[in-house]
Amino acid sequence: MITRFSTLILALFLLTISAYSQKSNSFNVKKQLEYCAVQASKTLKVTPDDGTSPRTVPNGSKEWKFVGYKDWTSGFWPGELWYLYEATGDKKWEKEADKFSRFLTPLSVSKAGDHDLGFQVFNSFGNGYRLTKNKEYKDIILKTADTLATLFNPKVGTIQSWPHNKMGGHNTIIDNMMNLELLFWASKNGGNKKLYDIAVKHAETTMANHFRPDYSAYHVIIYDYETGKKIKGRTAQGYSDDSMWARGQAWAIYGFTMVYRETKDPKFLDFAHKVTRVYLDRLTTEDLIPYWDFNAAGIPNEPRDASAAAIVSSALIELSSYTKDKNLKNEYLTKSKKMIVSLSDHYQSHDVNSAFLLHSTGHKPAGSEIDCSINYADYYYLEALLRLQKLK
Repeated sequence: MITRFSTLILALFLLTISAYSQKSNSFNVKKQLEYCAVQASKTLKVTPDDGTSPRTVPNGSKEWKFVGYKDWTSGFWPGELWYLYEATGDKKWEKEADKFSRFLTPLSVSKAGDHDLGFQVFNSFGNGYRLTKNKEYKDIILKTADTLATLFNPKVGTIQSWPHNKMGGHNTIIDNMMNLELLFWASKNGGNKKLYDIAVKHAETTMANHFRPDYSAYHVIIYDYETGKKIKGRTAQGYSDDSMWARGQAWAIYGFTMVYRETKDPKFLDFAHKVTRVYLDRLTTEDLIPYWDFNAAGIPNEPRDASAAAIVSSALIELSSYTKDKNLKNEYLTKSKKMIVSLSDHYQSHDVNSAFLLHSTGHKPAGSEIDCSINYADYYYLEALLRLQKLK
């Protein structure tokens, strides 16, 4: 009797595994890319031709809120258009991507307002140059890298994130890791070689000061302007100074993975694994889409953040490619695919609005962009789909 019962349990287990495997294997990346193209076409129809770009659709609305080129998210929409050109080869997307990218040109010759120039210019012109080799794009990228470098404080060893917000010292946020890619690229493509050194120093300083003993990230670190010493860690967009803000940890995972790609220094790869481990180990949601902050008081009645999941799903695909441990590599790929499937099956916007995804959270403490559609969630979701397609 026990043997028959055990056999039945084993059969049910194998059936469950088989069903999940079939679902994962049957996931149609091409279909999801086509969905993104349809949604983006709808957004194009309602986007004014005045230099603005779509940033967010508030919860309960169908209407995009548009922002000017100085907004930190202004590079994600043209970046999406470049990715759609890459996915389809359709010249329509190249034309639109070029137009919306060129709206951002003044950033390359203006005084640096904050660290977000990488998000703004490398996601737009950077993707454009990668796909077209347009020399005008390259010139804009190189000028922008020099502009970003002006925010580097050699006494601290990091780029200041928010010069306009003193916060009691030189502030650096974990998001800033993402903008180092602009400096690395420029240093290898005709720009000043010192840009490489600035990017490495920023990553090393962040690695030393920005993380708790369990490798969860503070959102903001305040440094003394003159001595360069760390004063304190705090949050701006997370639940508390000591909480693990989901998107902040996502920036760390993606950022250190990228720094390893650019430097091939094993200390950055090791650190990428460590900041990934704490995220995956503390991820308790069945669909692998995190709450906006891992320590938020109201879990499970807190908003999710699809943008964090999109960023991590894309980063895990890249990180898996540098991972020699077969079990770890398999874990990264399996969980990345599950995140992408979850986003595709349960978080797509469809007729709710013309964004790709619902349920992202921007700045909950400020009551801003809570449980809504946001352009950077769409950008990294589309990037993750393209990376997954290349794997297949």
